[in-house]
Amino acid sequence: MHEIPKAKIWQAIIPIVFLVILLTLNVQIFGDSTLAGPNQIALILAAGLAAVFACTAGLSWEYIRRKIVESIGSSMASILILFVIGSLSGTWMLSGVVPVMIYYGLQILNPSIFLVAAVIISSVTSLVTGSSWSTVATIGIALLGIGQALGFNEAVVAGAIISGAYFGDKISPLSDTTNLAPAMAGTDLFTHVKYMLFTTVPTMILTLIIFFVIGLLHPASDHQSGVDAALLAISSSFVITPWLLLVPVILFVLIIKKVAPIPALMAGTLIGGVFALIFQPQIVAQIGASPDVFKASYVAFAKAMFGEISIHTSNQAVNELLHTRGMSGMLNTVWLIISAMVFGGVMEAAGYLRLITMSIIGWAQSTGSLVATTAATCIFFNLTASDQYLSIVVPGRMFASTFRERKLAPELLSRTLEDAGTVTSALVPWNTCGATQASVLGVSTLAYAPYAFFNIISPFMTIAFAYLNIKIRHLQEPSVGNENNTPND
Repeated sequence: MHEIPKAKIWQAIIPIVFLVILLTLNVQIFGDSTLAGPNQIALILAAGLAAVFACTAGLSWEYIRRKIVESIGSSMASILILFVIGSLSGTWMLSGVVPVMIYYGLQILNPSIFLVAAVIISSVTSLVTGSSWSTVATIGIALLGIGQALGFNEAVVAGAIISGAYFGDKISPLSDTTNLAPAMAGTDLFTHVKYMLFTTVPTMILTLIIFFVIGLLHPASDHQSGVDAALLAISSSFVITPWLLLVPVILFVLIIKKVAPIPALMAGTLIGGVFALIFQPQIVAQIGASPDVFKASYVAFAKAMFGEISIHTSNQAVNELLHTRGMSGMLNTVWLIISAMVFGGVMEAAGYLRLITMSIIGWAQSTGSLVATTAATCIFFNLTASDQYLSIVVPGRMFASTFRERKLAPELLSRTLEDAGTVTSALVPWNTCGATQASVLGVSTLAYAPYAFFNIISPFMTIAFAYLNIKIRHLQEPSVGNENNTPND
């Protein structure tokens, strides 16, 4: 095992401060273009500074490089899913699946309840699929289009979608993070899910109330004329039929049946392409731009998967909705994820992340401060390691013994990991989750983050419960004839 030189706290803090300064400058100088390169360079420069400190302290470059490669390797599944989601969005646009969902949604959703409905629909979808990513890439895209047609700010709509998607992802037994958190804390899945409801339900109620109020305050302008124009533009360009809804239904069934994400999403992509040939031959001909049917079909299908396609209608507002970038639209996000993993790999190799978190454990004397420290550590790893899973795994390993020593039930730790780790990942632009959702929805992370109320409130709710001693479970002292500790309220 490679011996890591003992690091100093200033060596761990300076690269993070340097990164924060660069990211702040990027926002001020580059504005909305920060994800097109500036943030990636900031992460790489910060990683380089951390590597210089580590090498100066005696850590070999070969070891640092190996840890960087391992860190990037841990994100490859997310990168592959991201590419497949890009191709799926393309074929679902080509086939008319997304336009049909927008078309039907515009007919049934009223502006005053739309945001609440968006949260609930995203929640249910994510709950039954166990995936916030799949929810955002499918139902989320359609809801964003509906919200824009109804006159809502796209950042507000994206916040509602993200809130609902992460509610379902957080409590679904099918979710990987919902299974990972109890495994790290040392409790079982269903105890973890039931215990999370104490903080998750109040958080969701507050979220729904906020979005309901925003919906009521939405300008009572005559939106119907705009809706009618959008419906006419969509129906004049696409064949509108409920048969197209079979495509998302098939995908959701595959996910519920626990088919792995990449094969399931690829199946959804291919089925979308087949439905495009059946129901939208005129769109295929338009995109394929060839009198040869076979060539036009192949070109349209390939372009939908790898590149930009735009469906032109008589309505400019609708045209903006009917545009996808395929796999190529995900390249900036992939670059960002790789850069973030480089920074996280160096910081982990040098022991800087662990040093910072261990230095704050001593401050946590009460149950409330321990939970707050754990939550802050989860957020810290989302900011620095840029990976949702690391924000659960590392704090889970670090704090498990402390929770046991203080006779706190493991589900308290697992709930804190989810309340602070899982949901806040979507609020960080350079985190795999935040970068992905921004790319899929076409709304920057910093734009939708202030409206992702569920994600914002969750860590504060779990900390408040701990400080107020609400539903804090402790381990029972072992009694004669009973060697197993069991939790109680």
